[in-house]
Amino acid sequence: MSKTIGIIGGGNMGRAIMAGLIKAQLYPADAVLVYDLNPAALTTLQTELGVQPMNSAAELVATADVVVIAVKPQVIDRVLTPLRASFRAEQLLISIAAGVTLAHLGTVLDPKLKLVRVMPNTPALVGAGMAGVAVNSQVTAAEQATVLAIFNSFGRAQLVPEDLIDAVVGLSGSGPAYVYLFLEALADGAVAEGMPRQLAYEFAAQTVYGAAKMVLSTEEHPGVLKDMVCSPGGTTIAAVEVLEEHAFRGIVMAAVHAATEKNRQLG
Repeated sequence: MSKTIGIIGGGNMGRAIMAGLIKAQLYPADAVLVYDLNPAALTTLQTELGVQPMNSAAELVATADVVVIAVKPQVIDRVLTPLRASFRAEQLLISIAAGVTLAHLGTVLDPKLKLVRVMPNTPALVGAGMAGVAVNSQVTAAEQATVLAIFNSFGRAQLVPEDLIDAVVGLSGSGPAYVYLFLEALADGAVAEGMPRQLAYEFAAQTVYGAAKMVLSTEEHPGVLKDMVCSPGGTTIAAVEVLEEHAFRGIVMAAVHAATEKNRQLG
C-alpha cells in the first residue's frame, strides 16, 4: 500500500473515502492529505477525522503517492490543468468525476501517467458503496489491487473495462435513487393500510436491506430467491402479478438505460 493518499475535494464523496480508509486502517489519519477550496471544510475534516489539510492542490500533489480527484466533472479541467507539471510518473491518479474518460484525463494531463477512473455511489457514506474501476495501460496489477483496496474499504469495488463505466453509472451510480423511490412507495403502501409512516419506513428499509443481503450472501439468482417467497396462490405472487401488469421490470430497465445514455453524453 502506498504511504500517503491525497484527496482534492472535501465534499460528501471525498469525506466518505477519507473515513473509509481510516476506519479500515488502510492509512493512518496523518497519511490522508486533503485540499478543498473551502477553508472551513478543511478545518472540519481535520477536527473530525484527523486528516492533514494542505495549503494548495499543488502541495498535495507534490506530497501524496496516490491522488484522488473528488470534484464535479464540470470543474475537473480547471482543477487539473494548473497541476499538469506537478504529477509524477510513479503516482496513481484516481478520478471519480462522472463522464470524464481516461482519454480525456490523458489529454488534460499526460496519457503516460497512471490514470484510474472510478464510479462510486453515495452508500459509500455509510460504508456500503459499490464502485466500478477502470484503469489505463500504465497501471500495474499491484496498483490495481491498491485501488480496489481503497474502494473496498467503504463497500465493494470491481475492475471493469472502461466501456462498461457508463452502465455502472446507470446501475449502481444512479441506482440508489431508484431504490429510495421503491422504498418510499413500499412505505406509502403500508401507510395507506394504516401503518404509521416512520414504522413503515423502518419495515421497508430493513426489507430492502435484507433482500439485497440475501442476493450477496447466497449468490443465488434473484429469480430463485423471488420464487422462494412466492407460494402458490399466495399473497406475494398476487403482488408480483400486479407489478408485472404495470411493467415494473421494463420501467426499471428503461431508467438504467436513460442514466447510462446521459453519462455517455456527459463524456
